[in-house]
Amino acid sequence: MKFVDEVTIDVAAGNGGAGCASFRREKFIPFGGPDGGNGGRGGHVYALGDRNLNTLVDFRYTRRHEARNGEAGRGSDQFGAAGEDVVLRMPVGTIIRDAETEEIIAELLEHGEKIILAKGGDGGFGNLHFKSSTNRAPRQKTPGWPGEIKALKLELRVLADVGLLGMPNAGKSTLITAISNARPKIADYPFTTLHPNLGVVRVGPSQSFVVADVPGLIEGASEGAGLGHLFLRHLQRTRVLLHLVDAVPFDENVDPVAEVRAIAKELKKYDKALYEKPRWLVLNKLDMLPDPAERKARVKDIVRRLRWKGPVYELSALTREGCDPLVHALYAYVSKLNAPPIEEPDVRFVDGEGAPEPVAEAAAEPKPAPRRRAKAAPKPTAPKDDEAAYVPDSDDPRFR
Repeated sequence: MKFVDEVTIDVAAGNGGAGCASFRREKFIPFGGPDGGNGGRGGHVYALGDRNLNTLVDFRYTRRHEARNGEAGRGSDQFGAAGEDVVLRMPVGTIIRDAETEEIIAELLEHGEKIILAKGGDGGFGNLHFKSSTNRAPRQKTPGWPGEIKALKLELRVLADVGLLGMPNAGKSTLITAISNARPKIADYPFTTLHPNLGVVRVGPSQSFVVADVPGLIEGASEGAGLGHLFLRHLQRTRVLLHLVDAVPFDENVDPVAEVRAIAKELKKYDKALYEKPRWLVLNKLDMLPDPAERKARVKDIVRRLRWKGPVYELSALTREGCDPLVHALYAYVSKLNAPPIEEPDVRFVDGEGAPEPVAEAAAEPKPAPRRRAKAAPKPTAPKDDEAAYVPDSDDPRFR
C-alpha cells in the first residue's frame, strides 16, 4: 500500500430544504389553516480518528466529498427529513488545515475523536411557522440555508514516543525490527526505507511505547538532496530522538562525527524545536569490532570529538547486543514524561492526619474573657386607658 501523508480535498455540506406554503383542505372544514412544514437540514461532514489507518491514500483519488441536501417541507404538517451525514475516517495524528488561509481547523489525536468539518445548512420555514393570533393565514415561506463548502489540506504526523534518526544504512530499520514487531524492508543499499514505519516495543505486561523509523537524512537535504525534508514532520511529535550512527563504516573516508554534525545542521534548518528535542547517541554495528579494547577506544574517540553530553548507548542491532538496556531506559524516560502530574492537596480541604498543625503562638498570659451585661427582663406594660383588659367570663365553656 502506498504511503501518503499529505493531500488536499474538498468537502461540501448539504443545503437545507425549502419550507412549504400549504393550507389544509378537507371536506366540512372551510378554514383549515396553514399546514406547510419546515425543510430538513443539510447533512454535515465529519472527520473521525481511526487508529486502524496509517495513511491518507483513501483521499488521494477521491478528492470531493459531498453530503446530501435536506428534503423540502410538505403539506399536512410534514417536515422534511434531514440529509445524511458523511463521516471521513482519518488516521490518528492527522492535522486538518484550511487550504486557503493555512489555519489549523482540528487535530485528530485520539481514536474515535469526531470533529465537524462542514456544517449543513438549516432548513427553511413553512407557513405553519409564521402562524399567529394576528396572522392566521400566512403565505410566506423561506428557502433553506446553503451548507458550508471548504477546501482542506490534510497532513499526517504519526504519533510516536521515540523517533529514529540517522544517515541511510545506519541500521534504523534493523533496530526497529530487533526491538519491535515491525518488519520494514532491509537491504544493503541506501534509502531502503521510503516511508515511515511504526513499531510497538513491548517491555512487559501493559508496558510499551511506539517507535517511528523515517527514511535516512543526508547532508544537503534542505536543498532537496536525497528524499529531502519530506518525512521529518513525523518526528515532531516524538518525545526523544535516537541518533543512530554507523560506528564502523565500510568506507574509511567516512567520518561518523562529520555525519552526526551534518544531520544536526539539517535538523536546525528544518525546525529549531525539533533540533532542541532530547537526542540520545546510539553507536550501532559495534559487532564489527570484536576486540573490547578497540571497541572502547572507538566509542571514546567519537564521544570526545563530538563533545557529547547526553546519553550514549553501544549496541549491535544485527546481533541484538545492547538492545535491552536501551529499551528499558527509553521506557523509563517515556513513562516518566507521560505520567500525570501529582497535584498537591489544598491545605484548606485536608482533614484527619494530613491536616496541617496550627502555628504555635508565643506563650502569653490568657486574657480574661470580657464580661457581658445580663439583659434585664422586659417589664410588663400596663394597658392603655382606651384599651381595657379583657377578662373572660367564668361561665363561658370555651375557657373551662
